This record gives sequence, structure tokens and C-alpha cells, in this order.
Amino acid sequence: MHRIFTTSVASVYPLYLTKVEKKGRTAAELDQVICWLTGFTPKQLHTHLAKNTTFQDFFAAARINPNAEKITGTICGVRVEEVADPLMQQIRYLDKLVDELAKGRPMEKVLRV
Repeated sequence: MHRIFTTSVASVYPLYLTKVEKKGRTAAELDQVICWLTGFTPKQLHTHLAKNTTFQDFFAAARINPNAEKITGTICGVRVEEVADPLMQQIRYLDKLVDELAKGRPMEKVLRV
């Protein structure tokens, strides 16, 4: 089992937030991206953050957006569409969306609308 699976989402969330805020994006936009991917409401998302839910439990409770399969490209040198482990792929999807948000991509494109 990879170490990230047992890491709490709450411990990584501030890093995501710092990354997007440095590029002029907001916490609300970050939450929108996470909620789009997971199917959580903002309230559910923040409940998971408050409970220090692990990535494994976070994604087990999620209803992954059917358009998530449209997320392609590389993150940390790895093509997200080629990641074999489903949980790791979902984590990489999240990383990719946060990266696109931080790079200033329009929200419609980030959310594959």
C-alpha cells in the first residue's frame, strides 16, 4: 500500500490551497474542483477535512464524476490515464485538476464542461 493512501486529505489540502492562491485562484474554486471530481457537497468536503479522512476513505466515499476519464496528461512525469491502481489514479486526477487550476486554466476546461 502506498503511503499517500493513508495520508489525510486535510494534511494535503493546505498545500493545494497555497498552490492555487499563489496563482490568484481561490479556496472556493479549489473546493469546486474537488467537489466536481468527488461528488461531495462543500459541506461534505469540509466534514472530511475536519475528520482527517485518509485519501483511501475519502475516495471510497466519493462518487467520481463520469467525466473524470477525460482528465489526461502528466503529473509528476506520470500519465494519469495510464495509472493502473484505481485509487492512485483518482489521487492523480485530483493532482492534475489542482495543477490546471493553478496554471490559470478556465474553470470550464478544468471541469471538462
